[in-house]
Amino acid sequence: MPYIPNTDRDREEMLRVIGASSVEDLFSAVPAGVRLRGPLEVPGPLSEIELARHVGELAAMNRTAETETSFLGGGFYDHAVPAAVRHVTRLPHFYTAYTPYQAEASQGTLQAIYEFQSLIARLTDMEVANASMYDGATAAAEACLMALDRGSGRRRIVVASTVSPATRAVVRTYLLATGAEIVEVPHARGVTDAAALRDALSGASGLLFQHPNHFGLLEPAAALSAAAREAGALAIASVDPVSLGVLAAPGSYGADIAVGEGQSLGSPMGFGGPLLGFMAAGKKLVRRLPGRIIAATQDASGRRGYVMTLQTREQHIRREKAASNICTNEGLVALAATVYLSLLGKQGFRDLAVQITSKARYAAEALSGVAGVRRAFPGPFFREFVVELPMDARTAADELAKARIWPGTPCAPSFAGMERCLLVSVNEQHARHDIDSLASALDALIASRRAP
Repeated sequence: MPYIPNTDRDREEMLRVIGASSVEDLFSAVPAGVRLRGPLEVPGPLSEIELARHVGELAAMNRTAETETSFLGGGFYDHAVPAAVRHVTRLPHFYTAYTPYQAEASQGTLQAIYEFQSLIARLTDMEVANASMYDGATAAAEACLMALDRGSGRRRIVVASTVSPATRAVVRTYLLATGAEIVEVPHARGVTDAAALRDALSGASGLLFQHPNHFGLLEPAAALSAAAREAGALAIASVDPVSLGVLAAPGSYGADIAVGEGQSLGSPMGFGGPLLGFMAAGKKLVRRLPGRIIAATQDASGRRGYVMTLQTREQHIRREKAASNICTNEGLVALAATVYLSLLGKQGFRDLAVQITSKARYAAEALSGVAGVRRAFPGPFFREFVVELPMDARTAADELAKARIWPGTPCAPSFAGMERCLLVSVNEQHARHDIDSLASALDALIASRRAP
């Protein structure tokens, strides 16, 4: 029995308002081939023992980063997670907590969020950070909303084409109903085209760029931020948090807002989750931040406590004036990031980034040594780089996957004209023999294609 009180007339009215002719229209974005048309076929009934065995057999069919040699990346990374992170996050008082609306009863959760905010602010060199973002892509989209919501009347958001394709897609979807104009700036040799950017920024409200960008290349972040500022737009930097172990922080090069994906901070890759967006900004933007901010204070007896201090855009306090639909704090994942960063410490975090840099450089040199393979773009990079192959990159990826090596992510179709390009991602978990195995397998595959 459904517990939805809407009548047929209610549903017809709602469909009319949003311009849909039927409920089916709401799912038109989902490919017909993957939509369930009938009852879900499940075996059973099964006993608990039988069910556990069946689920175990299904799980064993998965091919994960632990069972394969993977150089996949593009925003999600297979980092080593210290056992202590899982131990702390599974403590029952953290594992069961949800959004702390009852702040007086959730001091531990509030403190954990406060510590997370503090670490993100320090990491990004920004004055304030919030907690509540679903993932890096929605954090970027929320930052674009912040840029639009400034009373300037400007409705243009400029997005560098070197921002992750997934993030750009989310931004377009998020801003669809705002009437904002989204202008994508092309890249030149893998980084944002400066000349095209100047033209696009005229009358813009915000500029979203990624540093390092989707190709792993370092953007001229200070110049991009300055260009945005001169045009009267907010500079929004989407950053890989691990890169901040060796690269300058957004606050130091003049970004107004810093966003990113925090999965790499203590959370495993897991079929699309768990993810963790983060956002930080200068104080002047604090009342435009989505989600909520936790602050430290003292009670009447002088005892330290934590309180939910700002939530200026949330729907449960602003109702129809709400400018954000963020409604969770990703608390457990934020706690994992907090524990992870605390365990590594400043020096450990830097050592991690240095190690990744070193291994990525070794991998780039090893792959460039394969006959017919070269780096697609020059310039410094962090963690990821693009190689151009003498064959279709998708075909190469599919062939090597048969040998349980995932060589990287084909750049096409997200980037037109890059059908032979592969985005290769390296992290601290890759041993030298993993990289050598990739180079050897790629060399053998290319040689086999040349054989008469």
